[in-house]
Amino acid sequence: MELQEVEIIIEKDGRVRIEVRGVKGEACLELTKELEEALGGQIELREMTPEALEPNPIQSETHQQTKSG
Repeated sequence: MELQEVEIIIEKDGRVRIEVRGVKGEACLELTKELEEALGGQIELREMTPEALEPNPIQSETHQQTKSG
């Protein structure tokens, strides 16, 4: 399993930036959902990394199991 990191950066102007590394697919959105809500849930900008656009093998496997069973 790859190392998964969530980095939280608080800018001088008070804006908060969350960066996720080591998570493929849109699993990063689930990973940060509660944190975003705790910070007020107001998202100004969301930039997806190339890693987020890669298929998540765990999500793909779950989707295939749901589809076939």
